[in-house]
Order: sequence, then structure tokens, then C-alpha cells
Amino acid sequence: MATRPGPLTEWPWHWMGSFKYLVFAPVALQTAYRVVTKGWGDMNLAYAAILPALLLRMLHNQIWISLSRHQTARRKHIIVDRSLEFEQVDRERSWDDQIILSGLYFYLAYAAIPSVRLMPMWETKGAIIMALLHAGPVEFLYYWFHRALHHHFLYSRYHSHHHASIVTEPITSVIHPFAEMLVYFLLFLIPMLIPILMGYGSILGIVLYVAYIDFMNNMGHCNFELLPKWIFQVFPPLKYLMYTPSYHSLHHTQFRTNYSLFMPFYDYIYNTMDKSTDELYERTLIGTEETPDVVHLTHMTTLQSTYHLRVGIASIASRPSDNPVWYVWMIWPMAWLSMVLAWIYGSSAFVVESLKLKKFKMQTWVIPRYNFQYGLIRERESINRLIEKAILDADVRGVKVLSLGLLNQAKQLNGNGELFTHKYPKLGVRLVDGSGLATAVVLKSIPSDTKHVFLCGGSSKVERAIATALCERGVQVIMNQKEYDMLKLRVSESSIAYLKFSSDETPQIWIGDIIDDKQQMGAPKGATFIPTSQFPLKRMRKDCTYLSSPAMKIPEAMQNVHTCENWLPRRVMSAWRIAGMVHALEGWDMHECGDDMMDLEKVWSAAIKHGFTPLSKA
Repeated sequence: MATRPGPLTEWPWHWMGSFKYLVFAPVALQTAYRVVTKGWGDMNLAYAAILPALLLRMLHNQIWISLSRHQTARRKHIIVDRSLEFEQVDRERSWDDQIILSGLYFYLAYAAIPSVRLMPMWETKGAIIMALLHAGPVEFLYYWFHRALHHHFLYSRYHSHHHASIVTEPITSVIHPFAEMLVYFLLFLIPMLIPILMGYGSILGIVLYVAYIDFMNNMGHCNFELLPKWIFQVFPPLKYLMYTPSYHSLHHTQFRTNYSLFMPFYDYIYNTMDKSTDELYERTLIGTEETPDVVHLTHMTTLQSTYHLRVGIASIASRPSDNPVWYVWMIWPMAWLSMVLAWIYGSSAFVVESLKLKKFKMQTWVIPRYNFQYGLIRERESINRLIEKAILDADVRGVKVLSLGLLNQAKQLNGNGELFTHKYPKLGVRLVDGSGLATAVVLKSIPSDTKHVFLCGGSSKVERAIATALCERGVQVIMNQKEYDMLKLRVSESSIAYLKFSSDETPQIWIGDIIDDKQQMGAPKGATFIPTSQFPLKRMRKDCTYLSSPAMKIPEAMQNVHTCENWLPRRVMSAWRIAGMVHALEGWDMHECGDDMMDLEKVWSAAIKHGFTPLSKA
């Protein structure tokens, strides 16, 4: 919202929330009526092209969002190196408002202007007229309107909403108050309406002009430089006809320079070009690949998790994945296709996130595989090759610590990472499975007055450590016969009395990697379920308490956090991921893999010292 919102600031359908697409209901009903009464053969080409054109615009914008977020995570050609936070993501989640508005314009034009219905697919004269009208009146009028928007009166009431985003994303380009966007639409209608009224309009001409506007808007706000220097050397006048991302980025950091729309020549004419434009362009174009101190190696989980990556759909990635938005199920074919492509062509991990805490730089790399693939025995070798490749890449680049997230550290896959430390004994990068901190988080979440717990499982590294620690604390650990037989060999003689197998006793505290439906239904009313794995428990009981998978709140000082880690709330990270950060912050030189585990109190105290805090106190 602008600092002092003026009239027509809010969009008319703002009150409808995620149901705003219902504004198209009258059009949809009328289209359905025409098809039913007259058949598809009566459908006019111009009318039929409107919906596909709108969908293509959404796809075009999403491609830019994903590309920009991937490139800024790599940080090689990043322009503005500042933190992007949840507040900006929330403010910009309405980027599709302008697509809805354009759709209403198109349907209105079709109904009000008879010649629109007679437009051919292509008309060369019309395309030339559109290009001239854009380079002339549109660019000129936009320049002076844009300068006027920076006058205090209009800036505080309208344009400050757009400039709240100093670190721009492609969709920042269309985040404006409603009144301001109306003026922009009127400007862009000039090249579209005049050729139509002259009899030279065409369907493809309009679609391409709108695509040009979207392309230039997205490129100008993508926050990484991508235009090679040679195109300006081959055709020098191009620098007056096309801006670069760094050119427009200066407008968002300096405010009083580089006002032009897409063609900078008016900034040259009226002497408003920023003097550092060329230097910033050349510096960011060269760029340098950033070497992080810590890498967290994770993977996709469900098909829908593709959207939940930072490079996916921004509004979805900014929320926990267990609270899906309604339209996720409508776009599942895209998720399925991306899974197939990742399976066939995904040959290495890719960067999706870049964070900073104090002087430490951290990145998240994703293995292009999904949960179900980790369960396939025939896929284990190929997945381990992908993990191994990521580890060796991190080692070559000088990364200090690599933490293994989710199933990348599964015992049956690579022995909690031990496979790689044995194969490469001279690794410089430290491998961390995070089991020590995960165990500590679970233990700290158990109330201090607890006398009995029920352990479901006991075969995982974390569960064994929890059982051992509880027995040494004097807490009775009850479990089934199979788990008891495995654990009694690991517990000291002085504590083994606290280990017990039973199927009849039902304590209030239930701990486990997987607590299935039957076990949950057998728990007493008011029981507390505490998961020990990186995956949350399925919630079957409304009369019981379910704790989060082991996780902690991150320090306020951590920057560039604007996505949720899978199902965890905002600014909360899994203990396994935090363990890698703490390992690097403390400068510890050992691996935490296989059967090796960090001292629980030592790693817990270090996490607290660096600003990580528990989700809940025992």
C-alpha cells in the first residue's frame, strides 16, 4: 500500500481474495451459452484467442519468476544484493490482477468495437504502426507521467507502493495501485486501438505487443544482468531503444533517474540518465560466482513440491506446504511434466536459495528427485551419484559444510552419509547429517517432569540416541519387542532397567519416526505425539497434540528468507539444516555421519548461542 493511499488505490476485486477470477463468470456463462446454442463453429477467432492469450501471459510471467530466482540464488550477475523478505512477497502476490484487467479490456473491446471481430490473424502494416506508436507517443507520455508520479503528492499516494520493492523481482513491474495501472493501460491501448480503428489491426499483432510489454517489464525488474555486451557493439543505437535490467534497477535505488519505459532515449534527451549506468552494467555482466560457506542438500518431496521451491510459484513457496492453495490441483499436469523432465534430464543438483547470517553465506541445492524415487531400490545408485556429484562440487568450490537434508542421508541409501566419507577420506567439505541437533530438539521438547514415554520404532539413529538419553535421565522408555531387542544392546547396564517392552501401557508422550494410524488411535486422550524424522506425522486425532518435526526458529539477523521450508512455518528451519549452519559457524572440523553424532548439549548450546530458538519450551 502507498504511504498515503489516494482514491482508487485498491483493486475493485481485492475484497474477493483468491476468488477474484469470478469476475470472469459473466463472460464464461455467455461463452457456454453460445457454444450450447450455436456450437463451436460460430466461435469468432478473435474471441477464442483471448483466454489462451491470458494463460500464455501467466506462463510467461512465471517463467521469468523462476529464471530470476534461480539466477539471483546463484548470485553471479545479481544487481542489487539486498535481502528479499516475506513482506514483499505478500505485497506482490497480486501480480495477476493486471492480467485479469487486461482480459476485461479485451472482452469489452470485442463487445464494443465491431471491427475487432473482423481482425485477421496478421497484418504487417498494423504491426509497423503499432511499433511507431509505441516508440513515439507511448514512450514520451509514459516518461512524463512517470516523472510526475515521483512528485511528492502522487508518489506518496500511488507510486510509493511500487517503489517499496528496492530488490525487484519480475512481477514487481506490475505491482501498482489500481488508478496508476489504469493510466498505464490507457497508454498501451494507443498502439492497439489506433491500428484497429484504421482497419489494420490483427490478432497476432496485439498478442505480440502484449508479450513485448511483459517481456520488457519482466526483464527490467529481474535483478540480474543478462544482455550480452556484443549486441550493443553490433548495433550501437540499440542502447537508446532498449534498456537493461541494471539500467532500470538504478531507478529503484536512486529514484530520480532512468525514468524511461523501455527505450532510454528520453532519459538521454532530458538528461535524467544515471551517470553510473554503464559502469553498473559492465560490472554486473562480468559477475563472480559466489562460494557459500554452507550448502544444504535437499530434494523434492511430492509432485506439488515443485511449486513450493523458491524458484516455483512465489505465493505458494511463501507458505507451509501443508496449507495448499485451491488452484494447486488445477495445475498438477505441469508438476507431473516437471517430474518426468527432472527424472530424464536432471543430472545434477541446482541452486534454489541463497541466505546470509552475519558474514556466513548459505545456499540450498536441490537433487532433482522425488520421495517416491528414493523408495525405489533401482534408483538408489543413481541418487547416490547425484549426491556424490554435489558433494564433490561443493568440495572443489571450497564450501566448508554440506548438510544432508530429508532422504539424502537415509540409512538404507548411504548410511547417513558414511558412504561418501569412506570413499573420499580427504574431503575438505564437512558432511553433516544433523542427527545431534535433531535429537537435542526432541529431548528439549519433552516435558521435564515426564516419567514414561512410548517409543514407536527405534531403528533410526536419532531414535536410538533419544532412547539412550532418556534412559540415562531416568525416564521409562516403553517400546515393542523388536525395537527393545535392538536397543538393549546400546544402553548402558546402569540405564537398561529403564528400557521396557510392552504393548499394554500407553503413556501420554509418544515419540517416533512413523506413528501409524493404528498406533495413534491406541494412544490415550490428550497424548502428545513427537516426530523424530524430517517428515511430519499424519494427524489422526483432534484430541491429541502434535508437535512439529524437529525444528527451530531462525535468528532475525538471517537475511533473504522469503520461503517456507516444506511444511514448516515462516522463519522456521529443520534441525538437520540448522545443524550444518551451526557446524560452520563454530568451525568444527569433524564429519557427523554414519554412527558418529555430535555431543547433544554442545550442539544445542551452540545453536542457542547463534540465535536459533526452540519452537516450544518443555
